[in-house]
Amino acid sequence: MTSQISKMVVRRFSRLLAVTALFCALLVGSAGTVMAKETVRVGHFTWPGYGFLYVAQEKNLSPDLEFEFTIIEDPIQLFSLLSSGQLDLVFSTVEFGPIATAEDMGFKLISFTNLSNGTDNIVVRPDIKEASDLKGEQIAVLEGGLAQIMVAIWLEENGVSVDDVQMVNLIAGDAAAAMTSGAIAAAELWDPFGAQVLADLPGARSVSNSREPFWTKTGLIGDAFFMSDTFTTKRRDIAVKTTKALFDAVEYWRANPVEAGKIIGDAIGFSEEDVASILVPTEDGGIYMYGLEQAGRFCGVLPGEAPFGQPNGQAEANWNTTNDWWIKFGFMTKKVGFKEGTDCALLKEAYEAN
Repeated sequence: MTSQISKMVVRRFSRLLAVTALFCALLVGSAGTVMAKETVRVGHFTWPGYGFLYVAQEKNLSPDLEFEFTIIEDPIQLFSLLSSGQLDLVFSTVEFGPIATAEDMGFKLISFTNLSNGTDNIVVRPDIKEASDLKGEQIAVLEGGLAQIMVAIWLEENGVSVDDVQMVNLIAGDAAAAMTSGAIAAAELWDPFGAQVLADLPGARSVSNSREPFWTKTGLIGDAFFMSDTFTTKRRDIAVKTTKALFDAVEYWRANPVEAGKIIGDAIGFSEEDVASILVPTEDGGIYMYGLEQAGRFCGVLPGEAPFGQPNGQAEANWNTTNDWWIKFGFMTKKVGFKEGTDCALLKEAYEAN
């Protein structure tokens, strides 16, 4: 009898172990499913306005996403990686959209993220008293970038043709050094470079600043993010979650600007002071970050007016202006449609997912 009881206990204990093992396996499997994260490969160059997904990651605003960051200072190289499928998303200035569409590079502009509200300046040497003094002079711009368009518009509005000046292709740091040395007559510079030249070169002045109503109402000088067509078609649910994570991070920053600013500064190597002077959570200066609904209005997929008196769908007018200038500068030969090169519907999908 004792032997039979012992056998029964062993059998029951064995069954208990088996059930326990099965339960543990299911629990581990379930936890593995919960903990599995989708990797999103993000590229950008060094600028605070591109740092919000670092906040999303640090504050776990999208728990099922893992962002893998690549920082390259050459936006053309970033777009090449996006085009070849090595990145899913790239932050950059907005102006490359028409060129990418004309070249069928396999990615689209998804959303404008912010506008420059005082961080961009056209700075001139002390001896330049009016626009006509720039005829025959060298002006530093980033060719193929918004700097070139901003300078061109300002020149024409002040009676000087772009053919009357010599535009020199320099990145911001080199342009600032050339301005300070007096080697060039003018430059389009974003902060902190513009502020440095104005402080270091006595008599230098800004003749146009992106906080002026013309620039803010058009929203022409700003940033955007682009996603590969593969990402938005084959992983659209992840693309929507990524878009939502980005704008959730913007809202987190609005509520916690010091903490979020430190996260961004640490990630890109900017001081807290520089980040705070560039990222301003009001309309008082710096760069103005769009919220999700505002970005949707600017792109024309959500109803209502965007900030600064920008009409609904202003993004399309910006696209056309940029396209026109690229044709004038010889970078493009034809017009391409806004809807052909954008996928603003992602904004609406992310908004509806809230």
